Amino acid sequence: MSIEDNPNLSASADAAAAAANCSALVEQILYEVKRVVVGQDRFLERVMVAMLAEGHLLVEGVPGLAKTLTVKTLADVVRGSFKRIQFTPDLVPADLVGTRIYNQKTGDFSTSLGPVFANLLLADEINRAPAKVQSALLEVMQERQVTIAGVTHKVPRPFLVMATQNPIETEGTYPLPEAQVDRFMMKVLVDYPTDEEEFVIVERVIGPAIAASAMADTEGLAHLQAQARQVYVDPSLIQYAVRLVSATRTPERHGLKDMRRFITYGASPRASINLIEGARALALLRGRSYALPDDVSALAPDVLRHRVTLSYEGLSEGLTPDGVIDRMMRAVPAPTKVMEHEKLVA
Repeated sequence: MSIEDNPNLSASADAAAAAANCSALVEQILYEVKRVVVGQDRFLERVMVAMLAEGHLLVEGVPGLAKTLTVKTLADVVRGSFKRIQFTPDLVPADLVGTRIYNQKTGDFSTSLGPVFANLLLADEINRAPAKVQSALLEVMQERQVTIAGVTHKVPRPFLVMATQNPIETEGTYPLPEAQVDRFMMKVLVDYPTDEEEFVIVERVIGPAIAASAMADTEGLAHLQAQARQVYVDPSLIQYAVRLVSATRTPERHGLKDMRRFITYGASPRASINLIEGARALALLRGRSYALPDDVSALAPDVLRHRVTLSYEGLSEGLTPDGVIDRMMRAVPAPTKVMEHEKLVA
């Protein structure tokens, strides 16, 4: 039977072609960003996954690892607007979302929109501002809108918040509210570059400046996001994601009875959603129109590490969220049944 005679095969072939085209565009975007940003391939991949899945990133790393440069360069490559907010203890919510300003000449109030009205927003050292400021981001992160004096204002689409934390400095910092932490799709740990990468970094900094070229626009990015939502996800993958998240809440049900005393709170259902949405985006990034178990397992540490709260006993034993998640991933088997996309091409 030919592809033309089988609607399922024809649809599968069209989806594969569309995924390949999208993957090629994403590769062009990443290549252009890498002309400016050296190394950090995994971090760049996670930024693109968050962008395609319409999620937000919490990034932890020491200063000087090109976190700001990465987001600013990505904004240039996709012709999007970029804003950076330096969080400080004296920041107030109006500094983020905007406020109403009284005009003495006209006697009228006008609305001044804050820096959250951008395609890519960098919240630098987010844990240096008090909870009331951090909470001001909640509505805009979840609803993509802010309310000023009873009037709702939509932020531009696409919209990505990337917040950074410094892991080596705790003086003058505030813990993020759990409700806000859960709004971040992933928490990504950024490490130092290798010696070879750092050599290239120094060479580029002391050499002629490199300007990134625009490879797409916000409309093209919106198309990529829509295409990511068309990536096929087998029900067994959803079950796998749900079991992984469930293991963080009730590890005894998954053969990890000894882990129960080390965990105070597990991940919320938002983690299961983010695992699947992220797997779709990662599949598209890798040129596929269907997600695989590897896509879910690759993102699981990033999606779960900030959602697992260890008990005092776990901390005293020297455990880390990543170590706990690794044990759970080894205890929860990935699906092995035939995927639907394999049935279509069989």
